[in-house]
Amino acid sequence: MANLQFDLVSPERRLASVEASQVQIPGADGDMTAMADHAPTITTLRPGVLRVVHGGGTDEYIVSGGFAEITATGVSVLAEQALPRSEFTQEVYSRMLAAAREAHGQAKEVFKNEHGPVDDAAKLLADMVAIGGHIGLTAND
Repeated sequence: MANLQFDLVSPERRLASVEASQVQIPGADGDMTAMADHAPTITTLRPGVLRVVHGGGTDEYIVSGGFAEITATGVSVLAEQALPRSEFTQEVYSRMLAAAREAHGQAKEVFKNEHGPVDDAAKLLADMVAIGGHIGLTAND
């Protein structure tokens, strides 16, 4: 099976640079799996779990958003925020969820009669809650 180059960077650091057989991406328009010879694609990310399958096993990263560029030979992910799954603790999750709740509240205040920005903030909040449920963390109120 052919492999592809996978790179994941966030503003804070480079998290990964490995040769992978597949990369599962939480795309804004739905999850997708990139493999060698994938059609060139650029997609935005929604908050979720990004999985990288490589010769040494599978690595998981929690991303809050960003972009992924897929080519026939590689995947480059530029994440707004990203952490290895092992570093995504209840404390980190609670902070990120509080920020999403605050952004949703601010959107409701600022955009009282405009549904788009409020809906976007609500979707971000729902995605953040879903991440916690998916990996076994609680969304404390």
